[in-house]
Amino acid sequence: MPETIMVAFRGAGGGVEELSWGQRELWNGMERQRTWMPMGIVLPLAAGATVADVAEELRFILERFPSMRTRLRLRPDGPPLQVLAGAGEVPLEVIDAPDGADPAAVAAAVSARLHETAFDFERDWPVRTAVIRHRGALTHQVTVVCHLVNDGFGGLVLAERVGRWHRAGRRADGEPGGLAPLEQARWQRSEAGRRQSASALRHWEKTLRAIEPRRFPGPVDARRPRHWQADFSSRALHLAAQTVARRTGTDRTTVLLTAFAAALSEATGIHPVVVRVVVSNRFRSALAEAVSPVSQPALCVLDVAGRPFDEAVALTGRRSLTAYKHAYYDPGDLDELIARVNRDRGEEVDIACYFNDRRPPGPADGPVPTAEEVRAALPETTFRWMARQDRPNERMFVTIAAEPDTVHLDICGDTEHIPPAVLEACVRGMEAVTVAAAT
Repeated sequence: MPETIMVAFRGAGGGVEELSWGQRELWNGMERQRTWMPMGIVLPLAAGATVADVAEELRFILERFPSMRTRLRLRPDGPPLQVLAGAGEVPLEVIDAPDGADPAAVAAAVSARLHETAFDFERDWPVRTAVIRHRGALTHQVTVVCHLVNDGFGGLVLAERVGRWHRAGRRADGEPGGLAPLEQARWQRSEAGRRQSASALRHWEKTLRAIEPRRFPGPVDARRPRHWQADFSSRALHLAAQTVARRTGTDRTTVLLTAFAAALSEATGIHPVVVRVVVSNRFRSALAEAVSPVSQPALCVLDVAGRPFDEAVALTGRRSLTAYKHAYYDPGDLDELIARVNRDRGEEVDIACYFNDRRPPGPADGPVPTAEEVRAALPETTFRWMARQDRPNERMFVTIAAEPDTVHLDICGDTEHIPPAVLEACVRGMEAVTVAAAT
């Protein structure tokens, strides 16, 4: 049995508020998908690290960042409330790996257990932490958090602030930047917040009333289990996207979003492509340094079928920039808007297609790959089917992992709407169209 150490914390502030828009966005997804959306990381520890060191860092994180000590209060008649605790205790597990075991494998198993253990939103703290001890020395730290407390870009902010704390001799260095979730919710309820949401949703309504309602082929090859997930890795696509980004003066995300739209249009015969692109919202100054979930989807219409790829990239850049400006809104108001548009049109307007690039934004760096280098990387490409399940998921969701030297892509699809063959054709088509444009 693991040893459990209770780590006490006492942070500034406390109180009860509505969910922020970013939290509400995730809560809606959690309800649809029946998951607490755990996010985890396993990190090797420096030689000589102690349990006390890990406990001290955990205490700093909990005290410094209010989202990390936020739980929920569930309500039968509406979305939950967020509850910020001013003080408390969180468990830190210490797990001894057997002498002959691989501590990295033990850490991976512990991470899987923490991911799979049921989560009580009202009673459990949103951070689960464990350390692996092998032959008397700590080797790895395992952390799993509920997605309601942070998003991927917020994780980068947190890591930078923790690194700064270590470099300062483990001393706090001023207030954390960015609005905390309680402050976000209060602003969002203000007159300025309501104006922001209303402005964004006017753009959404115009788009929803103009697009064709159909996104996918339908149940032409429905499977059981219903929801399929695949893993696709392509260094060739990474190199080709760099080449096109440099040539067109844009960024990798715009190139890959263009490739996705072109490949999906080719695979389904349906165009324009309408995709909900997950936007970090951190170009907004009050959210740039926020350690909390602030990402929300934008609604982007991309009519790229039959266009030269560079022209399609330019179009995607313009359309996506406009969409990104309207990705900060009240999700409850959006739900009401979608329901109203569906009633007025007499049919469902399907917008359940998502694209999420988790890599930090920015231009393509380094030397431009040659056509020969791009082609030489093609044999390294891998595609494999992963999970198949009946637990609900979105109709289509493409995620690009934050890996620096390849495009590592996860694609999920509901086979009642999009056949497995189309899912595979989509990611392979992304590679093909981008490589062709680069070479």
